[in-house]
Amino acid sequence: LLQRALRMDELITRHSTIMDRYDPDRGVALIVDEWGTWHEPEPGTNPRFLYQQSTMRDALVAALTLDIFNRHCQRVRGAQIAQTVNVLQAMALTEGERMLLTPTYHVFDLYQGHQDATSLPLDVRPDRYGLGDDSIPAVSASASRDAAGGVLLTMSNLDPNRSHHVVAEIRGAGWNDANRPGVAARILTADTMQAHNTFDDPHAARIAPFDDARYADGALHTRLPAMSVVAVQIG
Repeated sequence: LLQRALRMDELITRHSTIMDRYDPDRGVALIVDEWGTWHEPEPGTNPRFLYQQSTMRDALVAALTLDIFNRHCQRVRGAQIAQTVNVLQAMALTEGERMLLTPTYHVFDLYQGHQDATSLPLDVRPDRYGLGDDSIPAVSASASRDAAGGVLLTMSNLDPNRSHHVVAEIRGAGWNDANRPGVAARILTADTMQAHNTFDDPHAARIAPFDDARYADGALHTRLPAMSVVAVQIG
């Protein structure tokens, strides 16, 4: 599923290449009108309603896809997840008067600081996560700078089996050990890729404070736990 999510980058790259030929100034936006995972409907529900759970795996798909959109933000200026409530990769599920937030919702919460900010270019050199003959990059990331000069760095570890150490050099901000910026981090993770929130246990996967992120020697150092999404606010 994660490997298939990476195909979004190929689709946008190929479409943008054609659009750049006829619209080199990028005056026309590329809109991704619906994206997200699509699983079998939940047992006992009307299959036409496409009601399905959202797991930690789906949350990683969301983080990976949002990173792709952020990398192509000069061309992609609109993207809508399908859907928002109760259908496909929903951010909220309802049952009568009850409502719960899905792991996908929490990814959007962690990423909201990228909206209306300036995208920062990244050079990501991750290890690989392999299964059989297939492999994908183990780490995906996005970075942006807000109007006040703070930097939001979001990182996801797609590897369900082991943590990955990340060293992020942030150049041009004027930070060093004598002028060290503040660092605040939050994390979304779970015990398994199948972890999800239910009405009986609505907080099985939720955002928590994260204390394994520090600025030293001119870089941000952190260790991303297996199957996690981490947002670090710097400055």
